[in-house]
Amino acid sequence: MVVPRLVIAAPSSGSGKTTVATGLMAALRARGLAVSPHKVGPDYIDPGYHALATGRPGRNLDPWLTGEERVVPLFAHGAAGCDIAVVEGVMGLFDGKGETDFASTAHVARLLGAPVVLVVDAARQSRSVAAVVHGFATFDPRVHVGGVVLNRVGSDRHEELCRAALAEAGVRVLGAIRRDDAVSTPSRHLGLVPAAERAAEAVATVDRLSALVTRSCDLEALVRLARSAPPLTVTPWDPAVAIGEVAGRGPERAVVAVAGGAAFTFGYAEHVELLRAAGAEVAVFDPLRDEALPAGTGAVVIGGGFPEMYAAELSANEPLRRQVAAFDGPIAAECAGLLYLCRELDGQPMCGRVPGVARMSDRLTLGYRDAVAVRRSLLTEPGERFSGHEFHRTVVERAVVERTAVEQAVVERAVVERAVVEPAAVEPVGEPLFRWAGGADGFGDPLLTASYLHLHWAGSPASAQRLVSSSRSPSVLR
Repeated sequence: MVVPRLVIAAPSSGSGKTTVATGLMAALRARGLAVSPHKVGPDYIDPGYHALATGRPGRNLDPWLTGEERVVPLFAHGAAGCDIAVVEGVMGLFDGKGETDFASTAHVARLLGAPVVLVVDAARQSRSVAAVVHGFATFDPRVHVGGVVLNRVGSDRHEELCRAALAEAGVRVLGAIRRDDAVSTPSRHLGLVPAAERAAEAVATVDRLSALVTRSCDLEALVRLARSAPPLTVTPWDPAVAIGEVAGRGPERAVVAVAGGAAFTFGYAEHVELLRAAGAEVAVFDPLRDEALPAGTGAVVIGGGFPEMYAAELSANEPLRRQVAAFDGPIAAECAGLLYLCRELDGQPMCGRVPGVARMSDRLTLGYRDAVAVRRSLLTEPGERFSGHEFHRTVVERAVVERTAVEQAVVERAVVERAVVEPAAVEPVGEPLFRWAGGADGFGDPLLTASYLHLHWAGSPASAQRLVSSSRSPSVLR
């Protein structure tokens, strides 16, 4: 499989990777190329801008979340039919999990056999840029640094000094971007504001990035570098095959309602593909605006996002909150979805499906988790291991150990009707669902998995299959 490809990396976060990667994607698309966008790591926000830039789903490549062996097949799946692929890195080039470079940008670049373009923030230095680049280019001979894009260059003289030093070091300069506050993107407590929340403004930002990269970078040289990547010997990932490896399809045309809108923007494209491969019809609903779940809903997925920014509006949609609270079908919720299912979020009433109270905090919780399920839930069996990720500034305090009578009745009625387990096997929710070194989290029962833990279902396709198999077809819904 021949896929011209580049990895856009940097010595550290904040160097300008997103500016260059998103602008390059948009600039190449403007030249008539079909561009496949990718992001190293578990990030949800950057792929939203990538999707705007390319008109294709932004896809993540994460050896920890999906397994090292799936990175290249997932890349090939996303890049099928494209002229070129651009992969934005994460953090610094060699920053990985813990003390290793596992799941780092360098790791993914090695797996893909892709040349690296290093974005270097040149502000407050000149000749020293060459020393920095030389170190990154020689640190791991398995990683090919094919050139540099200088960012935040102050003047013509500043650019000349940097270019001369890099020429001495034998490194090509593929672009030099001047300081330009007009292309900045607003951020808040978890990074950039998602593109879906900015609508037309985000489109204008991507257009400015495209123009910036077009006038500042050598697009022809970047394309030539991408075409130097060797062919890949790989069978592209296939969601139908992945589902077939774990079980059969679920009920015919089971309707899975997936939360969207401004408050729930975090999700992986492969999740929807796996749900459809498992036999589901996916219907998106917006908890900010829709007063009812989609017609015929048999299961609900509520992913990540920023409900803390919309707590009052989510609370004001009482009809939907009440329907979700009383819904006796399977519900899979991650992070923002967990907050929405709690009884309260920052003092605002939420759905009350789980006995927790959520609030904002000053502490950022961030990192990969090697989690073990300690109880049965919709997506888990005791003892199963899950490779996940946490990223939030909220905390959930368990309101009580036991469910309320209403909560217990909903669960017991559901498990009886669906024959999932005997009612007596429905455990109280005091025990966390997941445990890992130094932590524990989550609520679960046979029809619920709600946790801060973000999972990539390409690494655990049984999650999609279990959810769809537990749903009911529209014909038997009340």
